[in-house]
Amino acid sequence: MKKIIFVLATLLQLVVSAQVNFSEHIAPIIFDHCTKCHREGEIGPMPLTTYEEVYAYAGNIEYVTSIRNMPPWMPDHNYSSFRDENWLSEEEINLISEWVENEMPQGDPELQPPAPVFPSGSQIGVPDLVLTMAEPYLHHGLNADQYQIFVIPTGMTEDKDIEAIEVRADNKSICHHAILGIDTTGTAATLDADDEEYGYTQFGGYGFDPADPFFGAWVPGANPLVYPPTIGKKIFAGADLLLQMHYGPSSIDQTDQTSVNIFFADDPIQRYVVTYPISPNDLDQPFVIPPNTVKTFHGKVEVPFSVSLIGVAPHGHLLCSSYEVYAVSPNEQDTIPMIHIPEWNFNWQGLYAYPNMKLIPQGYTVHCIGTFDNTANNPSNPNIPPEWVSWGESTYDEMYLCFLQFVPYHAGDENISLAAANEADMMVYPATQLFPSYPNPAREKVTIGFSLATPEKVELSLFDTQGKLVKKLVNNTMYPTGRHKVSVPVGDVSDGLYVVHLRAGATTQSQQLLITP
Repeated sequence: MKKIIFVLATLLQLVVSAQVNFSEHIAPIIFDHCTKCHREGEIGPMPLTTYEEVYAYAGNIEYVTSIRNMPPWMPDHNYSSFRDENWLSEEEINLISEWVENEMPQGDPELQPPAPVFPSGSQIGVPDLVLTMAEPYLHHGLNADQYQIFVIPTGMTEDKDIEAIEVRADNKSICHHAILGIDTTGTAATLDADDEEYGYTQFGGYGFDPADPFFGAWVPGANPLVYPPTIGKKIFAGADLLLQMHYGPSSIDQTDQTSVNIFFADDPIQRYVVTYPISPNDLDQPFVIPPNTVKTFHGKVEVPFSVSLIGVAPHGHLLCSSYEVYAVSPNEQDTIPMIHIPEWNFNWQGLYAYPNMKLIPQGYTVHCIGTFDNTANNPSNPNIPPEWVSWGESTYDEMYLCFLQFVPYHAGDENISLAAANEADMMVYPATQLFPSYPNPAREKVTIGFSLATPEKVELSLFDTQGKLVKKLVNNTMYPTGRHKVSVPVGDVSDGLYVVHLRAGATTQSQQLLITP
């Protein structure tokens, strides 16, 4: 009998150890793909750094990973590969689902890998120079876009080579994007002095030609890049940093005080990075999108000399639905895939750097194909019914752009790795979206999250599965741009399956909610 008991106990122990658990199976996935954004001070709405924190949101995690809403990654990884790719395999998604189905066991804490440690105030290390706006800028709640250029003295007494530039947006609910320039003439400071507000207003460009108009940039979802040795940018003695901030529309007054982290190069720079924009100037037709149409634009640029491509950054707004960029040889016998984004998401975009520099030989033609959906079927369309849309700086206008970062080619560049840089954060810009409710199933109370691309009156309603209104959760209440969450009682609602329905302007979204005893 003792032998039988021993055998059963041993079998039970083997079953338990083989069970999917947090320490051995789930923690590595969370730490590798989620924690960099889901931690204190970063964009994730909840921290995911411990078993207890992940356990509390396990149902939500299982849902958003199963539909590939998280982690956010737009490029098709079967088309081309990039540094810091952040997508889950089917096996990883299934592990999370199995763990949740088995009631989220922790496993042996001794087998859990340590949580990653991130530097404070940066994703890529300790900066050599931090340049911050001199004072908070007040963006007025007039529901209008604003381009404001802030002139920040660098204090540099000598020229310095730069290996990395990192923009740290302060108020992510209004920061649409940033472009950095370098001014060595004092012209920007004069324009600033002539403007009554802090900084000066300039829609497009800087109002003059600075020494370096593309010193750096940030867009929602951008990853700061550390350039390889001997490749980088230059900051000049006595120069001013120009921080052009595009602030999105807001219905309330909000402030921002963004910083820029500068990292000096350890080795002298031999080749300085060039940023070239493929733009509507490279199209054979005007960039105009009629209402109720899905239109594709095809731009072409011939490469005048061989280049080592560092990264590529397609850019679009709310009508954009896909991008494909590739290079073709003069005889059309060779094609170099550069990037394919089959389902564009305005929330997540940035510079996608390759694991190794990519050679684009002289004479090849770069093709940039962008498709834009200006129909009522596009849930992101800001105009219902659809209207004529053309190029413009506003979020509600549209852009066809693809930035190429490169240096002149040197033999052996293909072997230079860009993958050694630390992973960087991806900032989300608000889109009108209904987030998963939690807890789900719910009992006495449920929390419902949503984000708005523009200020809107919001209705949240609870319907039964027959479409009958059960309860108004939020009734025609105005909310500003950004993320929001509301906690509402549901203890007075009978047990069963319901539908949570969001209406915000022209956008409507729904999700299921189970209410249990």
